[in-house]
Formats: sequence, C-alpha cells, structure tokens
Amino acid sequence: MPSRIFVFDAYGTLFDVHAVIARHSSAAGPDGPRLSEIWRTKQLEYSWTLTLSGHYADFWTLTQRALDFALARCPSVDKALRPKLLDAYFKLDAFPDAREMLGTLKAAGHKTAILSNGSPAMLKAAVDAAAIGGNLDAVLSVDPLRIYKPRPEVYALVTETFQIAPASATFVSSNRWDVMGAAAFGFRPVWVNRAGTPDEYADFPPLHVINDLAALSRMDI
Repeated sequence: MPSRIFVFDAYGTLFDVHAVIARHSSAAGPDGPRLSEIWRTKQLEYSWTLTLSGHYADFWTLTQRALDFALARCPSVDKALRPKLLDAYFKLDAFPDAREMLGTLKAAGHKTAILSNGSPAMLKAAVDAAAIGGNLDAVLSVDPLRIYKPRPEVYALVTETFQIAPASATFVSSNRWDVMGAAAFGFRPVWVNRAGTPDEYADFPPLHVINDLAALSRMDI
C-alpha cells in the first residue's frame, strides 16, 4: 500500500461512546443502554441543529445537555450518577483494535489524524487515556470553526493542515452520516459498520465497508 493519510472520526470510531454505561451498568440499571442511546442521539442532534441555525456551543456543553435530557427521559437511572458518567465520557475507552491499528499504519509509513466534533480538551483527555497520541500526526477539532460536521469547512481542516487534495486522504468513521459528508467533500471514505446497520445515503457511498478497525491494515485502499 503506498503511503497515505488516514483520518479518523473520534467518537464511535476510535472511542467507544457506550463504554460509559458499560462502566456503570450496575448503578445505571436496566435502562442504562436506553439512556446511552438517547444521550448519543441528542448529542449529535444538538450539533446539527445549532450549526443549521448559525449558532455554536462546544461539544462538551452539548454532551452535558444531552445527558441531562437522557436522564430526564430515563427516570429510573439515578441522577446522582451524572458526574461519574461525565467523568467517564471525558476519558472514554478506546476500542480494543484502535491502538494496534494506528501503530500498524504508522509503522507502514502512513500519516494518521483525528478529525472530530470534540472540543480540544475532550480530545486530549481521550487520546491521553487511550495512550494513542504517539501514533497520531494531528488531532483536529471543529472548535476553531465553531461549526460541526458534516459541513465541508470541517473536512477542509484536513486538506489545509496536510496541504493535500481531498482524494489523498482516507477518511474512516463509524457514523454513516459522517461518511456521507466525507464522500461529498471528496475524501476516500471507509465506513466501520460494527453493528451491521443498513446502508443509507446511497448517493454518497463509502469506498469500503469494514466490520472493525483491524481490517484497515489488511486492505488495499
């Protein structure tokens, strides 16, 4: 495989957004998984609606607001868990295949980066907790732009940082809407479909669909 730039979404792709509830499953109770799904859904919804309306609040603020909504929707989950859940989200677990895959790509001479909705502080905490910083050439946040993916200006952070054309970057995300945005921008998009969910956005297909990150190092991209 020739030397390339691999750019990764952070939340849901490198970092497991549902690991928070897994860590506190006993305390959260049977509604824990439902709370986690609502939390993630509202977190993304807030990023889209604010961007569409021309407003901005950083991703950590949206994460807190989304958790408050999820707790209100799941009253069986003790609200006293809130600070513990937020602390766990700030230092999310990486997927087991993330660290090894990044190391393999770097050893092969490729450049690697994160492009994320996350605030700089959130991303630093997650990267440090996962001990993957040594295998990243850049960690790019939307925060300086004050807009969220899938706006094309966000994906342009990669081309501006590395001084490349969009087609020179392979963009990897577990979020199909993010893959759509990357494809529309001109990246070479790869969809990590861990859950085996149905495809959508037929007009903006991924270049490849994989089940886990380890598959990247085995592919001719």
